[in-house]
This record gives sequence, C-alpha cells and structure tokens, in this order.
Amino acid sequence: MGDPRLAPNVQRRPSTTASRRAAAFAVWYLRVVTFVNLLSAVWVSFGNDVRRHNEENFYTPYLLTAGFASGVFTMFLAITMRRRKRAAWILNIALGSLFLLLFALAMFFAEIREHAQNWVSLVLTAAFVAALVVGKREFYAKGDRSNARLAAAVGVGGLLVCSLLAALLVTVANQADDSHRSTFLERWNYGTMRLISVASDDSGFTGISTPNWVDVVINVMSTLLILAVLYAAFRSRRAVDPLTEDDETRLRALLDRNGDRDSLGYFALRREKSVIWSPTGKAAVAYRVVGGVSLAAGDPIGDPEAWPGAIDPWLAEARVHGWIPAVMGAGEEAGTVYARHGLDALELGDEAIVEIAEFTLEGRAMRTVRQAYNRVKRAGYTVRVRRHADIPAEEMTYLLQRADDWRDGETERGFSMALGRLGDPDDGQCVMLECADGEGELRAVLSFVPWGPNGLSLDLMRRDRDSDNGLMEFMVIELLQRAQEIGITQVSLNFAMFRSVFERGGRIGAGPVLRLWRSLLGFFSRWWQIESLYRANAKYRPIWEPRFLLFEKSADLPRIGIAAARAEGFLEAPGLPKWLHRKHLESKR
Repeated sequence: MGDPRLAPNVQRRPSTTASRRAAAFAVWYLRVVTFVNLLSAVWVSFGNDVRRHNEENFYTPYLLTAGFASGVFTMFLAITMRRRKRAAWILNIALGSLFLLLFALAMFFAEIREHAQNWVSLVLTAAFVAALVVGKREFYAKGDRSNARLAAAVGVGGLLVCSLLAALLVTVANQADDSHRSTFLERWNYGTMRLISVASDDSGFTGISTPNWVDVVINVMSTLLILAVLYAAFRSRRAVDPLTEDDETRLRALLDRNGDRDSLGYFALRREKSVIWSPTGKAAVAYRVVGGVSLAAGDPIGDPEAWPGAIDPWLAEARVHGWIPAVMGAGEEAGTVYARHGLDALELGDEAIVEIAEFTLEGRAMRTVRQAYNRVKRAGYTVRVRRHADIPAEEMTYLLQRADDWRDGETERGFSMALGRLGDPDDGQCVMLECADGEGELRAVLSFVPWGPNGLSLDLMRRDRDSDNGLMEFMVIELLQRAQEIGITQVSLNFAMFRSVFERGGRIGAGPVLRLWRSLLGFFSRWWQIESLYRANAKYRPIWEPRFLLFEKSADLPRIGIAAARAEGFLEAPGLPKWLHRKHLESKR
C-alpha cells in the first residue's frame, strides 16, 4: 500500500540540464543583486553612484537599487528561489515580466535608447526572465495552503499596528512650533505615508516636523512588515498529518518482524511524528517537520531491502514542499543506503550498547563502579523491575506523578531517543525500574522501550534530587544483573556525542587540532553535558555503535542544527500550535 500523498510527485516533469542551469542563473542573479544592494547601503559613495544610474533616463536591471530594504528583499527572494518555492517563481515572473515590458517600451524613446547602460540593463533583465521561463519546472516546492490568507492577515494587521506605532512616535517626537495645529488623525496619516513611502511630501502636513531618526525607525518597521508578509506568503508547509492509529498498528507490525535491527526503532512510534510508506508497505520513514526541515531519526523501519522504497518518497515529499531533508542518529547500514540517495554523512557520536553476557563488575577496571554500586546498596536502596503491562493502573498513576515532579524544568526534551510519553496502555512491553530507599520511599524511575524481542533501549531517567549520588548507575547495574528475569540480552544506553573526540583527544600523541576540538567540547559541556554523558556511559565498558547525521548540502547544516535543537527541546519552538503539545510528553534525562 502506498501513501496517496506520493501521487503528485510522480507527475512532476523531470529536470533537464537546461532547466537546472536556468534555475541556477536566476538564483545567482538575485544573489548578485542582493550583494550590490547591501553593499550600496553601507558604502555611501557607491550607493550614490547606483542611485545616479537609476534616475531620469537611466535604468538599472531588475531589482537593482541601492538600499538596505531592497537588499533584504532580494536576499529573501534569492533564498526562497534556491529552495525552489513556486510562489517565489510566480512573484518574480510577474514582476520581472512587467518590468521587462515597461523597459522595452521605454527603449522606443531616443533619449533612453542612446545610453549603453540601458541596453545592458535590458539584456540582463531579459536574461533573468528567460531563465525563469526555461527553469520553470525546477520551482516546484509548494507552500502552505493557508499562506495567502495568513499573508493578507499579517499585512492588514501589521499595517494597522505599525501605523498606530508610527503615529505615536510622531506625536512624541514632533518638533514643530505649531504642533498643536496637527490632529492625531493627521499624525496617523503622516506615519502611514512614511510606512509605505521612503520619501513623501511633507508640505501637506502642517504642524508636523520630526527628526530624521523618526523617519528611519518608521522605515525599519516598514521593512520588517514587508519581510513578515513575504515570510507568511512563502513559508513551507509546517506539518503533515501526524501518526494515525492505522500507521501505528502497521509500524508495530514492522517492529515485531524487524525491530531488533535498530535500537531506536521503537521511537518511531512517537505520535508527533509523521510516517511515509514504501509502495509495498514493508518499510517506512518516520519524521517530523521542524522549521522547514524534514527531520527523520534512526534507521527506516522494516525490511532493509524495502528501505529505498520509503526513502525515495520521503525525499520527494521534502522537495515538493521545499523542506530540507535530514536524518539524525542513523546507523552505519542505513547511512550507506541514504548516501546512495544523495545524502552526505557526518558522524555525530556513538551509542553505548551493553551485551548482558559480557558485562561483569569484576576486575580492576570496574573497581570504581563496583564500589559505588555497593555503597548505594548498603544504604538500603532496592530496585523493582517490571513490564509496564504488569503495573496496576493506580501504581502507574503514582509513578507518572512522581516522574513529572522530578522533571528538570517545564521544557519537554527528546526526539530521536525518547518516546514522548509514559504509561500508555499500548506500550505494555516497555520496562520500568523503580528504585526505593531503605524506608520504601520511591526515589527514582527508569523506563526502557523494547528493542526487538530481547533488547531494551533507554527512554527516560528521573530521580529525586535529594537522593544519594550514583542512584542511576545502581539501577542500570541492577537491570544488567537481573536481565534474565525479563529475557533481555542487550541494552542500549545514552547516546554520546563526539565520543571519539574525547577518547582520542586524551591519548598520548593526539594532534593539536584534536586537542583543541576536545577542549572546545569540554567547554560547552558545562551547559550541554557532552563529556559527562560519554563518561557516564563509558563506565559500563559498552560496545560503541556510531551514529550519523545525514544531509544534502553542507550549507543546510546550521538550519538542520537549529531544527534538531528545537525537536529535542533545547530551543523553544516559537509559534508552535498548542494542539501539537501533549500534556504528558516525557523525555530522557
């Protein structure tokens, strides 16, 4: 069974060498114009030269004007055109064709035709419009259907608010000797005219005289308003349909058959994600759209032979909507498959996996861990291990309450290695560890999701801040030693970012670049616990499995990084609809 959303992708006309080159020319034209416009805004003499070449009988090419506002406008168009936005193509073809038509008509006048500059401008403008026509098929990215209404609302509402602010600013800063002669309606009219015109005739506004900085502030507000309207008009579709009950049922069936391949597979059931299926239904890619980035996590779900059938439509959907495709935490096998589809790989770090049969507390290397474990055990702490399905409803309610009380802050964190919920009846095979002190008081909980039939993957860690240190390590060791009670042979622990840097950077003979990189990561670890996660995992002497970030273009990495930070909860998501927030989202600690 295929996803019906794939049908429009198949009908899109294929690219040609000519269309790709034409589209690239159009984008680079806008980039060059952006550079000239912004340069003229900071280089006064150059800006004056540009303005002189755009007055009276002189014309510059399409959108080439001196100024910061025009530079920002053309930069916005260049970015949206690079992202293949259909709406940006429509706007440029409409404005460019109209400008070209008027320019061509003006060339019939001898006083305009006699200037060589005008012929150059005409040729460049015509080349840009021709490039848009030839490259039309390259601009296929759809915007959100509500963009037109949103842009209209932002324009009308923003103009009203900005004009009122401008009127207030004019009222406060008015320096006219006869300022009493002006009414608020006249000052509002003056502010509105300044919003829609960089230079307006002040002769009709008696009793109004403002310093230059007031006009600058109003013009800045005008620029910001224009950008807000453009963003609303060109924004990508923000989200697709979240996981449905049928999707979840089918994903669970794939996990039953192939769930042992990837320790992150169960996290595909996070319900804020969307899913796209291969035509055979034997594989799927689960993802979430964040800030225009289609962000998948882990390996595709299902049979590896069918992975390409799910990756292709996922990439096609991203292109249709103008999203940037990216994958967080893919394994080496999946990374190889994604690379065949044009994605590049960057090693993020390593996942710590403990094989139960090989784990032991014996030996000199485990002395520190063994001592910490025995110290907590002597303090009277005990651990209870149960499947979620075996926990009575009233006890689960109490565990949820305590876990919520111990959560560090209000921000919900986790995406790639967090399920996003706790205590759901559908997650009965998850494993809960409950740690109580000598008086029977609950002090900490751990929750693990299934990793195939014989594995577990860490999902959530919460503890009472007043409890003894080493409690989490004590609980993990208890699980490893009692794994046979629940039939477990392997456990996936936390992910350690840049683990190899910390390991190799501390060795004798490490180069200066590696040592510098290690020092920088150590500095940032003060806030993001990068090194401490590595140290916490390394004490169990795990097997380190590399995990990769997959992306198309290196230039997209900053945007992907921001999207990943938002998805994981390290950055707030401005404007996120409340209905996307879940009351009981839980995260890994």
